[in-house]
Amino acid sequence: MNARLSAGLLITALLVTGCGGGGGGDTTTTTTPKVGLITKTETNPFFVKMKEGAQKAAQANGVELMTAAGKSDGDNASQITAIENMVAAGVKGILITPSDTKAIVPAVKKARDAGVLVIALDTPTEPQDATDALYATDNFKAGELIGQYAKAAMAGKPAKIATLDLAPGITVGQLRHDGFLKGFGVPAGDPSIVCSQDTNGDQAKGQTAMENCLQKAPDINVVYTINEPAAMGAYTALKAKGREKDVLIVSVDGGCTGVKAVQSGQIAATSQQYPLKMAEDGVKAVAEFAKTGKKASGYTDTGVTLITDKPVSGVEAKDTAFGLANCWG
Repeated sequence: MNARLSAGLLITALLVTGCGGGGGGDTTTTTTPKVGLITKTETNPFFVKMKEGAQKAAQANGVELMTAAGKSDGDNASQITAIENMVAAGVKGILITPSDTKAIVPAVKKARDAGVLVIALDTPTEPQDATDALYATDNFKAGELIGQYAKAAMAGKPAKIATLDLAPGITVGQLRHDGFLKGFGVPAGDPSIVCSQDTNGDQAKGQTAMENCLQKAPDINVVYTINEPAAMGAYTALKAKGREKDVLIVSVDGGCTGVKAVQSGQIAATSQQYPLKMAEDGVKAVAEFAKTGKKASGYTDTGVTLITDKPVSGVEAKDTAFGLANCWG
């Protein structure tokens, strides 16, 4: 190395030091706290609304939002990768709607061990206390409300029930199913439950499930569905058989499409939940943790409302005007 080059390098080094690289310069930097949101999918209107709520809350609370989602409902691997990436990026908290409520727990534990606040939205993990907190609809109550409604609407007529469920091992689906049975007043395995099929909450699969149930029990007169896409699939199958007007369909979610289906009479009633509120409350909790170190804990019920234009005695409900004013999607 020649003398001229050595001198040039020395001058460059001194200039870098003088710009705050060390010594007595002011090295204080302000880092915006980060919060991660991981949903089951990016396309479901429920999660689109949840993301919208998170974005608004992040802006209002001075935090930076990172988002990720599974490729499809049930995609646990993508959610694990998202958790790992967010922890590596230095998030203060992660909000997650777990696709697989058991398999996600080890990844959640690693994040919490790294000092990250983890809050479940909509769907609790198994066990529920695997996350620091849960912001969600009371899914058992949501199912119970439509069960009570269906029981009253049947007015003593013997029921032949089909349940179009979610999938095995997903807490939210089991809670809604069990709540419906309690609300209707029948135990699991009761003879009045003539068919049960899984739909993954998908409209096409809901239609296939209903077709299968009609083959097994053509006299079905009550259909419980895990969500409104499954309900619309059931309606399509019933209409093809000319049964759409004499079968009572009840559901859960309260998206705008679902509320419009209640308004048109395709669905008799639905239990409306509020994903935007779940996300807003979750982001606020992470922002508070970032500022004060105070961790959210336990379960926060974000509300559920029965929506119908054909109310029944003894079951509190709101009409579709209210439902459309508060729907999502």
